[in-house]
Amino acid sequence: MRILLATDAWSPQVNGVVITLGRTIDGMRNAGHEVEVVGPEGFRTIPCPSYPEIRLAVAPFRRFAALADAFAPDAVHIATEGPLGQAARRWCLARRLAFTTAYHTRFPEYVRARIRLPVAVTYAWLRRFHAPASAVMVATRSIRDDLQRRGFHNLAMWSRGVDTQLFQPGPRLVSGWRMPVHMYVGRVAVEKNIEAFLRLDLPGTKVVVGDGPQRAALQERHPEAVFTGAKRGEELAAHFRSADVFVFPSRTDTFGLVLLEAMASGTPIAAYPVPGPVDVVEPGRSGVLDEDLAAAAKRARALDRGVVRACALDYSWERATAQFLHHLRPNRARAG
Repeated sequence: MRILLATDAWSPQVNGVVITLGRTIDGMRNAGHEVEVVGPEGFRTIPCPSYPEIRLAVAPFRRFAALADAFAPDAVHIATEGPLGQAARRWCLARRLAFTTAYHTRFPEYVRARIRLPVAVTYAWLRRFHAPASAVMVATRSIRDDLQRRGFHNLAMWSRGVDTQLFQPGPRLVSGWRMPVHMYVGRVAVEKNIEAFLRLDLPGTKVVVGDGPQRAALQERHPEAVFTGAKRGEELAAHFRSADVFVFPSRTDTFGLVLLEAMASGTPIAAYPVPGPVDVVEPGRSGVLDEDLAAAAKRARALDRGVVRACALDYSWERATAQFLHHLRPNRARAG
């Protein structure tokens, strides 16, 4: 099958959306499908307001349409709601082609955190965007239930996986950090609520692994914490397994791939009982969920790291990719 994937989030960005799409594309190609990715590369772009690492395509429809017409896909998936996602949606509707979409990011909450726009306004726009989709793929049941309450339809489950060969228990980094080590890994941005982690009264060392628009300000306000910058590959895996607790303060994630990566490393989770963590973390086995995040971290330190690791083994990219393929709507097959 020839599959066209339109996304505003693509490499060199490093985030959960890009990782998920990359692993899914690899899985589809390994299964014999031909996948064409239309991302920001090759388009004139501008930096996303308040997040310059993300580049947004400017007036992309004409070029997108030429690329899509040339590829002649059997199925179309729209990964994001940005300018390229909108161009793909317009292209499909003009040609009366079925397409699927995904809800990767709690965009309304992210916008409110930055410019205080009421979430009801943004959700109304998102409902219109996703309404024509044959399936709107979501990562967790709690996000599905929330979107159903907000009037979204055609919701379908698409879970996530984790590389259990890369992320696994092993020797700690030689760091000199005071024990215990409480760690956050991910984008350093306002919607991730990292300040809530850094303000906790915790023993040992707080470590923030990642980069983003809020890093400089947080580093200045919290000189006692360690900010390592972004890490990848084995170096990232070594950081995960060097933590005694992975502290996840976000209240706005739809899943949180880093939760699985920490668990696969044997590192227990401390998080709020909100969508994402409530779907991934098994309380008392792989982590602790509590509105008192410091109390959650304290209890999480006592968990068995072998049991934590075992909880991550239920997630695979092969299974997640099979779900994704199941939800696609091949236009040629439908027409035939």
